[in-house]
Amino acid sequence: MSVALVKSTDLFIMVNAWIGDIRAGTTVSYGNQIKASRRLIAFNADSAGVLGIVSLDCQDGGKRAVSQLHCHSDTVTDFDFSPFDQLLLATGSADKTVKVWCLSENGQDLPASAGVILGPEGCQVDMLQFHSTADGVLASGAGRGVKIWDVAQQQSLTELESHGDQLQSLAWKRDGALLGTSCKDKKLRIFDPRAKPAASQSVQGHENNKDSRLIWMDASDYLLSVGFNQMREREVKLWDTRRFSDSLLSCALDSSPGAAIPLFDTDTGLLVVAGKGENLLYCFEASPLQPALTQVNQCVTEGKTRGAALVPKLALDVMACEVARVLQLTDSFIVPISYTVPRKSVQEFHEDLFPDSAGTLPSASSQEWWAGDNKQVGKVSLNPARRPKETFTFSLFPHAQQEECLPHDSKQLDAGSVDLDRSDGSGLSSPSSSLTSPSMAPSVSTTSGFASSSSQRSLQSILGPSSKFRHAQGTVLHRDTHITNLKGLNLTTPGECNGFCANRQHLAVPLLSAGGQIAILELSKPGRLPDTSIPTIQNGTPVADFCWDPFDLQRLAVAGEDAKIRIWRIPPGGLQKMLLEPEAVLRGHTEKIYSIQFHPQAADILASSSYDMTVRIWDLHTKQEVLCLKGHTDQIFSLAWSPDGRKLATVSKDGRVRLYEPRRSVEPEQDGPGPEGSRGARVVWACGGHYLLVSGFDSRSERQLYLYKANSLSAGPIAVGTVDVSPSTLIPFYDEDTSVVFLTGKGDTRVFVYEIVTEAPFFLECNSFSSSDPHKGFVFLPKTTCNVREVEFARALRLRQSSVEPVVFKVPRVKKEFFQDDIFPPTTVWWEPALTAAAWLTGSNAQHQTLNLQPKDMTPVSEAPKDVPVRKYAPSSVYLEEKSDEQKKEELLSAMVAKLGNREDPLPQDSFEGVDEDEWD
Repeated sequence: MSVALVKSTDLFIMVNAWIGDIRAGTTVSYGNQIKASRRLIAFNADSAGVLGIVSLDCQDGGKRAVSQLHCHSDTVTDFDFSPFDQLLLATGSADKTVKVWCLSENGQDLPASAGVILGPEGCQVDMLQFHSTADGVLASGAGRGVKIWDVAQQQSLTELESHGDQLQSLAWKRDGALLGTSCKDKKLRIFDPRAKPAASQSVQGHENNKDSRLIWMDASDYLLSVGFNQMREREVKLWDTRRFSDSLLSCALDSSPGAAIPLFDTDTGLLVVAGKGENLLYCFEASPLQPALTQVNQCVTEGKTRGAALVPKLALDVMACEVARVLQLTDSFIVPISYTVPRKSVQEFHEDLFPDSAGTLPSASSQEWWAGDNKQVGKVSLNPARRPKETFTFSLFPHAQQEECLPHDSKQLDAGSVDLDRSDGSGLSSPSSSLTSPSMAPSVSTTSGFASSSSQRSLQSILGPSSKFRHAQGTVLHRDTHITNLKGLNLTTPGECNGFCANRQHLAVPLLSAGGQIAILELSKPGRLPDTSIPTIQNGTPVADFCWDPFDLQRLAVAGEDAKIRIWRIPPGGLQKMLLEPEAVLRGHTEKIYSIQFHPQAADILASSSYDMTVRIWDLHTKQEVLCLKGHTDQIFSLAWSPDGRKLATVSKDGRVRLYEPRRSVEPEQDGPGPEGSRGARVVWACGGHYLLVSGFDSRSERQLYLYKANSLSAGPIAVGTVDVSPSTLIPFYDEDTSVVFLTGKGDTRVFVYEIVTEAPFFLECNSFSSSDPHKGFVFLPKTTCNVREVEFARALRLRQSSVEPVVFKVPRVKKEFFQDDIFPPTTVWWEPALTAAAWLTGSNAQHQTLNLQPKDMTPVSEAPKDVPVRKYAPSSVYLEEKSDEQKKEELLSAMVAKLGNREDPLPQDSFEGVDEDEWD
């Protein structure tokens, strides 16, 4: 394009094409925060590890649906679309991995898991870029290092020589032969990855070590860099790699502190520079042969820039003479900014504006390129009439088979019909995770606020089933109910421990002090703790796990790393001084204890699991071991008593779920396949003790739920579903009264909520609870602590860095003056033992009594009188009543007279006081 044409370029912000209500993230990284292929846009969302996905073009003229792709367990730092396969997306994260995803053409049916996982690296992945000519070659930068990956082979081709400091950018040359980098050590480096891992050239770049970027201009030897000079001014430099000792020119932009994002269009020579956190975009024409950097125009935008990206050339509206389009990412919108050249005729294709551009077919495979192939990507015409129709698909992902894959837990969001704003106080978020049975696609709640994908729009997924708890609201109670100023919290408890525990009266929190100290706090005494030390239990050894006796509110069992269990008794009213001597010490395990759990029916019965791969059952009345269960071959992650107390389930690191009937045999009665991952797992009983619910990890470290029939473990789970990607083990709390399970992990910010049912789809997703900061633990209190008048069906305590805050879960109901007996069935009186330890050990069984939670002054909603429908509108006769012409005239005259007032009334100036006549002289 000629200079004259470039200078006549018009700037047009496409207001009608704005994509709204996107809630962009505020990620601090070296990435551009937004990228576009010819079909899709990806951007950093406001949740860690999540990308927003939306179609580039609006097909039906309406508003576009935004989906959310849960990519990583930590922040997504950078991502890139393949230049050839428009649906292939690579993502890098602070979780030290690189993942490659195959997206759908509509951007809604997102995959449940990544097709390829590369890494992990030694530190967080900072930047990614696909190769410009070869298929499936990807460069990743992490810390000071750069790796070149063969995605198809899922292996590293080479690792480049370490840089002197933090890497800040990397870029492939257009011909694919060289790779350029910029670094915090202020140097620009040029690598030939196929020749040697060391840099072939390097030069001092910008004088300031703040964020710098490097981009190649085209297949020639010129490149551009942006950074900061010694005066902290942003600047652009033009370089010739054949004379790399100094820049050809340097152009200072301004003194703004925001990192500059350079976007270069090789066909037109246009350079757009956007500053993060600013509302100004510069546009230059770069002419390396002169050399010159000529400013074309500036664009002042409404919102501040979070990120920016160029739209691929083949996606431009060439018939409207659009030569470039920039996508600006703001807090709430994606704003398309179009650069056009004014022409009188827009009915014909202008060859002078649009030279042939790089096509979409790679010139070589990854192995061919690595072997030395330097073929270039063929050019294609941008003329719609002559544009080639063929498309390229990366070999690992045949898109034709995509419909056979399970859809992701995509949050398909209609930006025009769904309000994404959430109240900070409610902590409420909409359902998002994908839980499926092996034989069924996941069901979508029609009230979740998310549009269903095309593969999910069956009659069943639209009309049912759905949970009565789907609108459950989690709310943090007022600060007056919090316990604050908690100091010295121990955050290094084992993964098998919940982090802290509570009953109706007391709260036990482990402290970081030597000797395994445990603070005992009174729930009846909220407020600020004293700055001085508080009385504690001196356990004498680091705490591995601990729990309260359900039948004795003053008794706490503590398992230590010395393979002993200590039983402590808390004085009525709480600790007044340090407690040094336990009530009893149980010895029997030979190695460190994993977890402990009291029997749900019999008093004084306690089970414990240990590194010696045994489960031991203790009689606290006699202070003796009574049973020792065997059969495990690796670490026992979790154990759980059945509700009737007859059986005990375990899940272990060897990938097996086992079921014992301890009084009959010390060997497992049944076993079946468990989670594949070895990072941790939990097990609870569900649905009246007929099912087992296991939370764990799959082979890709994704958190999953598994539902088993307790009488047929060997058949495997009847339902398996991916919840999300996160490093912490999901800790389940199952409420027998409602069949609702709450799931969260230590260090999470979200509590997932599901209703468990005994037929497909098995998991009914409900609104989840979200918080602004990670919690260190999350435990639930007894049902009797709930305020049933407010339809509060669960109450929990959330442990933060220095405080404990109550969280209540409510179901919105219109007739709150009635007792919601469908939400509150008679609850089990589990705080009273059904039998003694001796009776249980001799084979006796018993069941708890139940308690009706209905207050005496409330009527059950099932007995509420039926409401008589109230007419919302006045009858039509009121509006259709006809008046005569005389009536209408009379009303009009009356209204006019009333407005004019009485003519006999004195005028305002009549009441003014004048002056005497002699005062005029």
